[in-house]
Amino acid sequence: MATHDAIVLGLGGMGSAALFELARRGRRVLGLEQYPPAHARGSSHGHTRIIRTAYFEHPDYVPLVRRAFGRWHELEQLTGRHLLTGCECLTVGPDRGELVEGVRAAAARHDLPVTEMSADDLRRCYGVFHVPDGFVGIREQAAGFLYVEDCVRTHLDAAGARGAVVRAEEPVVGWAAAGDSVEVRTTAGTYHAARLVVTAGAWATGLLRDAGVPLAVMRQTPLWFEPREPAPFRRDRFPIFIADTPAGAFYGLPMIDPRGVKVARHYGAPELASPAEVDWAVTAGDEAPVRRFLDTYLPGHFGRRTDGQVCMYTLTPDRHFVIDRHPLHPAVAVAAGFSGHGFKFAPAVGEILADLADRGRTDLPIALFRANRFAG
Repeated sequence: MATHDAIVLGLGGMGSAALFELARRGRRVLGLEQYPPAHARGSSHGHTRIIRTAYFEHPDYVPLVRRAFGRWHELEQLTGRHLLTGCECLTVGPDRGELVEGVRAAAARHDLPVTEMSADDLRRCYGVFHVPDGFVGIREQAAGFLYVEDCVRTHLDAAGARGAVVRAEEPVVGWAAAGDSVEVRTTAGTYHAARLVVTAGAWATGLLRDAGVPLAVMRQTPLWFEPREPAPFRRDRFPIFIADTPAGAFYGLPMIDPRGVKVARHYGAPELASPAEVDWAVTAGDEAPVRRFLDTYLPGHFGRRTDGQVCMYTLTPDRHFVIDRHPLHPAVAVAAGFSGHGFKFAPAVGEILADLADRGRTDLPIALFRANRFAG
């Protein structure tokens, strides 16, 4: 009955990468997406995403981000498109704070070259930063940013060039698995395949309800601000930064276009049950905590907000990913809960999902991401 080797449900960062990886292996693969390609109603938009190696969230991410770096460069070679720009990354915070200690742990375990900086070093090297005594910085060069919508489009185009079929603006209404076959129902029809890959982002809260993986949605708002003087915020002078502050974590990128510097709060918003609860309008309330951060740590350097977007985090309770076979349906591979820091891993995750669909296992390290860790 199967008319496809695999169906990929959801074509954002992870789904587009899985579609490409399956297609390049010669699989007959169908990709389903409820919105237009590279849309702005999920988690894979906002122009840029940070990629960094000294991973404070857990040292086990480092081998995967190294794999992802290589895969992004390979995708550039295959397509001739520029997707990744190098830029140093600076983690700033209290000397024994969670972020700084996490970067140190990852760097120590994987022998990563990083530079420790005192508060005086930070003030001297990055004159725009105003950091209190007791703060330190850790600088790494193996970092940069990805052009997120271009990455999604490139994966989709490369998959299509290798025979993948994409059906956009076709919402999925349900799926079922029995033995070695799956059925997916959409608003336009019913499709059958030997394998299913579910990469539905925030919509996994409903589509993976039987997987035993508790997921929540968090509304986030990256914002852009106009610097009063652009020169200090050029990419050769101003780093990607992640700041651990008493008001929470904030991140930013240098000014790479006329919109200015991109800054956002990381986490810090209520957890929601589903994407249906997300308000897609940017408000003054979204700007207020980010403006307070700028006034405290980059005082006097920014004028008006030039732009803002709403996106969604999909969260597991421990804030780590889920990448695994479905615990009840071996023919289904799942990837969810990318928690606001997952996009950089997309080509490595696509490779893992293709492995799980092809042979039920992968040689890449995913023990941290098993679905059954929440059981009981």
